[in-house]
Amino acid sequence: MRATTRARAVVAAAALLALLMAGGAAPAGAEQTDAMALAAAAKPAPKVKPYPVGATPDYQLGGAYTVPKGVTVVVRDRLAKPAKGVYSICYVNAFQTQPGELAKWPKRALLRDAQGKLVHDPGWPDEVIVDTRRADDVVKTVTPWIRDCAKRGFAAVEFDNLDTYTRTKALTRTHNAAVAKRLVAVAHSVGLAAAQKNAAEDSAVLRKTARFDFAIAEECSVWKECGTYAKVYGKAVLAVEYSDDLPVSFKTMCARKDAPLSMVLRDRDLVTPKVKGYVFRTCG
Repeated sequence: MRATTRARAVVAAAALLALLMAGGAAPAGAEQTDAMALAAAAKPAPKVKPYPVGATPDYQLGGAYTVPKGVTVVVRDRLAKPAKGVYSICYVNAFQTQPGELAKWPKRALLRDAQGKLVHDPGWPDEVIVDTRRADDVVKTVTPWIRDCAKRGFAAVEFDNLDTYTRTKALTRTHNAAVAKRLVAVAHSVGLAAAQKNAAEDSAVLRKTARFDFAIAEECSVWKECGTYAKVYGKAVLAVEYSDDLPVSFKTMCARKDAPLSMVLRDRDLVTPKVKGYVFRTCG
């Protein structure tokens, strides 16, 4: 919010409050809630805590579990509790429906093909792509989730599937960037840092447009994209590699010159330690 706008809000709130205290009538249509809204608008947004560069991460989207020793950043689903004592990032599937949560989205916000059928992510058929051309509907749906992340103690938010425009011709980068800009603004207004998720080739445009604070990159080492993120976000990059798709050893990945300081190796399904197939390794 610009300083001039905030100043006007302060003056307006003060004037209305003074009028009410003096026993005068409020202007036509003005209610007590108007004064409260103006006063709220006058308050500065909570300070955003930046991503801790060089932190050791864990990516716990398949279920929350005890934070491994030495880990200082943890990503968990928005419905999970934030990890205590570390920098906690809230995962929000903002550009596709989360499995089992289709009903949480208004029907008009879901992308449909020419025949009116829902468009599913070809790689994740249980997720429907959100229609970012209907920005108001998308933002209205996701905003309460962002605010809940902040209310429950997360420090940052990750908006997944930002790159849906690469999987359907119906959407463009411009559509998704416009929605991202509004979602990041909501995050910042409640004190959350916001992460760009994937879309390496568009990092410069997306950061400039949406004002992302840092990046979360899946398989940037495999696809040789880590340097692309670094050019835009510097050292504020969290990289996740998967154990089922390693062209070289994870140790070799960690030793590369462009390897992000925060890098973790996980199993593809991101299961918990007690489940068969669990993989967790860091570069430290």
